[in-house]
Amino acid sequence: MFEGFKPFEIDVGDPIDEVRISGLIKGDGPALLLLHGHPQNHRIWHRISAPLAERFTVVLTDLRGYGASSKPPGMPNHANYSKRAMARDQHEVMRRLGFERYSICAHDRGARVAHRLALDHPQAVERMMLLDIAPTLAMYEATDRAFATAYFHWFLLIQPSPLPERLISAAPHAWVDGVMGGRHAGLSVFAPEALESYRTQLEDPAAVHGMCEDYRASATIDLEHDRFDLDQGRRLELPLKVLWGAHGTVGRCFDPMREWRKVARRVEGRALDCGHYIPEERPDRLLDELHDFMRTP
Repeated sequence: MFEGFKPFEIDVGDPIDEVRISGLIKGDGPALLLLHGHPQNHRIWHRISAPLAERFTVVLTDLRGYGASSKPPGMPNHANYSKRAMARDQHEVMRRLGFERYSICAHDRGARVAHRLALDHPQAVERMMLLDIAPTLAMYEATDRAFATAYFHWFLLIQPSPLPERLISAAPHAWVDGVMGGRHAGLSVFAPEALESYRTQLEDPAAVHGMCEDYRASATIDLEHDRFDLDQGRRLELPLKVLWGAHGTVGRCFDPMREWRKVARRVEGRALDCGHYIPEERPDRLLDELHDFMRTP
């Protein structure tokens, strides 16, 4: 899937919260960090990573709690799965790889990490593309029955441990197939090797716990961080492009451009003819959008 990509593992954090981030790298152009979402890993990029590596130095990682990266037990306040902590992981990885400046393309949970990374480390991120999300705070504050029904997992995964962990671990493959297969494209859009990796990673109870902690943090400490930034008038200053699926929940339940304009000063975006999993449903269009956006002055 990733011919010519070099694997790496990098220890980041501090003695209290040290984790190992696993990833792949290829290319010699400007640095581009790609971040995946739930319940996936870096393999979501397999259809676009090689073409991108012809122009960029492409870095693919597994987020803390996912894939081959560390999956520490959650802290009582979920701080070690806050988007601030997960963003710090990725920023330190890029610095350790030699990149003080880089761009980001991120999907789903990874896009929430990228949003925080660009706020906390504005000097590092040149340009950013976020796929099929609205800001976390906006989504929680505007939750209605339609959204809660479509994104039921948001509200299951934030329940106290160990209830959701036990439920998912009883049938981890069914969780992946149900959540991913129940969306617009079904399961047929996913490459068998990628889909199998999404399923098997949740056979590890630590991965299930890490995934739940990611969501618990988003419903608690992440909202505190987001509200503080809004109160302080902090906005994203970098060029931002947002894409969402025309057949997905985000575009149906929210106005993505309106919500992103509340938190970013330079934003453009549009819907694509697909559902939630843009990198695997419409890799052709995503490549075009990335090449166009990353070369815009």
